[in-house]
Amino acid sequence: MWNTLNFYNTIAFCLLLAFMLSCAHQNRQSARVEESLVQFVDPFIGTGAHGHTYPGATVPFGMVQLSPDNGISGWDWCSGYHYSDSVIVGFSHTHLSGTGIGDLADVLIMPATGDIDLTKVINDRNDYDFKSRFDHKSEKASPGYYEVYLKDQGIHVALTATKRTGMHRYEYPENAKRQVVLDLSYHVNWDKPTMTHLQFVNDTLITGYRYSQGWAKDQRVYFAMAFSQPVVSYETADSTERQPVHTAYTGKKLKTLLNFEKTQGDKFLMVKTGLSSASIDGALKSLDEVSGWRFEETSAAAAKQWEKALSKIRITSDDLALKRTFYTAMYHSKLAPVIFSDHNQEYKGANGQVMRTKGYTRYDIFSLWDTYRASHPLFTILQPDLVNDMINSMLAHYEAYGLLPVWSLLGNETNTMTGYHAIPVITDAYLKGFRGFDIELAYKAMKASAMQDIRGVKYYKEYGYIPADLNEESVTKTLEYAYDDWCIAQVASALGYQEDYNYYIERSQGFRHLYDSVSGFMRGKLSDGSWREPFDPKRSDHRVNTDYTEGNAWQHTWYVPHDVSGMIGIMGGNDRFIAKLDSLFTISSEITGENVSVDISGLIGQYAHGNEPSHHVAYLYNYAGAPWKTQERVTEILNSQYSDRPDGLCGNDDCGQMSAWYVFSALGFYPVNPANGRYIIGRPLHEQAVIHLQDGKTFTVKAENLSKDNSYIQSVTLNGLDWDKPYLSHQQITDGGEIVFVMGNKPNKAWGITTSEDI
Repeated sequence: MWNTLNFYNTIAFCLLLAFMLSCAHQNRQSARVEESLVQFVDPFIGTGAHGHTYPGATVPFGMVQLSPDNGISGWDWCSGYHYSDSVIVGFSHTHLSGTGIGDLADVLIMPATGDIDLTKVINDRNDYDFKSRFDHKSEKASPGYYEVYLKDQGIHVALTATKRTGMHRYEYPENAKRQVVLDLSYHVNWDKPTMTHLQFVNDTLITGYRYSQGWAKDQRVYFAMAFSQPVVSYETADSTERQPVHTAYTGKKLKTLLNFEKTQGDKFLMVKTGLSSASIDGALKSLDEVSGWRFEETSAAAAKQWEKALSKIRITSDDLALKRTFYTAMYHSKLAPVIFSDHNQEYKGANGQVMRTKGYTRYDIFSLWDTYRASHPLFTILQPDLVNDMINSMLAHYEAYGLLPVWSLLGNETNTMTGYHAIPVITDAYLKGFRGFDIELAYKAMKASAMQDIRGVKYYKEYGYIPADLNEESVTKTLEYAYDDWCIAQVASALGYQEDYNYYIERSQGFRHLYDSVSGFMRGKLSDGSWREPFDPKRSDHRVNTDYTEGNAWQHTWYVPHDVSGMIGIMGGNDRFIAKLDSLFTISSEITGENVSVDISGLIGQYAHGNEPSHHVAYLYNYAGAPWKTQERVTEILNSQYSDRPDGLCGNDDCGQMSAWYVFSALGFYPVNPANGRYIIGRPLHEQAVIHLQDGKTFTVKAENLSKDNSYIQSVTLNGLDWDKPYLSHQQITDGGEIVFVMGNKPNKAWGITTSEDI
């Protein structure tokens, strides 16, 4: 009897123990799934080296980017801030993330306690009386929040933001002056003010505008600035001339010093600044996004927006550095483009007129030479609700300017970089089923951009390529126009315009004119059909007397994403193509020339991950029947070109493209042709990644047996069935499901073998 009872007691105990362990495991899993993701974002990643990101406060795609400015002009200060610096001159409300040209830094304000002379001549930042030293120990940054202690002023500063408003909180030392400098004359890099205005509406509200010229030739920022305490006195200067006390000022370089008195119970002085590109009324309405002076509430709301944006992908990994790198990349991929229309649905158009949207939000800052490659395809998965608005924004640019945007900067066409790459963005969206825009208008705009006579297109139409003796960067332009024309052909086909399809598909073969079978490179060809001599595939000349944009022949030869099969053919077939690709990654990293482009960075051999033309190249092995080599190269790039340190980006982030590459590649696939709806498989970086899609669907990427050594794919199943193709379709992802990779430490050279024509 005792043995029987003991037996059953033992069984009951085991069952109870198993149940408790199961519950504990489920609780751990639940906790893991529900953990906050903003904790893994470090906005300082990319602020060192040549990443050119900023650490300040913003919300996803927000109009306001409230961030510190070091006060230095230079390439590594394109965002206004560099991690190597230790001086802050103020906090301005607009910044560019990861670009290679500097602009913005509009409406700078700085709290101060000392004696300030507004009339001083400012030759460099040392001339600012209100500048202050700081150190990184006293700096904190997280999504939607920035904090720093200004050593020389003794002031604690905290910043947060809504979509169109920036909020400051200043804590001054006891018994110190309470001052704030508003400096509309402040400028860095290419920017300079052309007209500024201040209106003292009452003792807690200032409105105004700042017009400027720089990279953006006609930028306009209207602002409304409210204070939590009354201004008791102020003085104003225009450049070096002190102005008499008035309630309104207009001048070229206005700046004002505001004085406040500390009142009982007021620990903080707070400021909130609303922006608009159209009017002061629009800026005033932006202020309504912040209720009262609830700084903590506003900061928490910003963090909540970021949590929602980041939770579109939940990864499973025990490697904290990888999680920080991944979620910071996701964060950076959602900083641009930015909201451009105000609460009146108005914005400054590319024609210089105030324009009004019709049923959509206007976006701008389209760094299309960069972002069409991976950022915009990523939006079609993670931000499908924004895609139509972004395309309608491009079409609004076309209606105001006559052409689709090339590199649009807050209502300005900068015409920076090559190609007309709004076209693949529109093509990709339309072929993926997005219908919230006028496709006939879009097609008309595509043709207008492709049939212009500027930017070398005239010669491209005449010769089938751009002759090197007639136009700079001729090889890059020809290759990129050829790809864009392939995109137009796809839309023409979908709309039933067969004659147009035939014309543009023929133009898309323009790359064939420039391939030199003797050297094995895409080369500059003259108008008489001869090659430009001498030729050095390692030579780089930055933007002048060059056939390549920010690169050389080694880096640009591979740009035929629409016809990789054709490229392999002219290069002599799979074996020769693979051997050439191998050489790219293993040859010396020496770059020759007297004017080498600084954008060539992140070198592995001659492969330059720090600049966008290389971003698709590691995936090309798949097209030649060697997917295991893609797995090797992608592993090397993921591990060597990204980290969770301030220098964790090997090149300019370029409005999120560098980061979007990482997000895609860490998931295990990448859009080599960013307009054909296919993602080429590399290798997954995490044990699991769950992509949360529209309508409650999920697409899960699992990697079994994953480790640092096990980086090769052994087998794959998609929704429980064997999958032997080295790509996925957009629809397979957005329909939801699960892909499972079994990983190992040696290549499986039998998996994923296919012909380039099938991809």
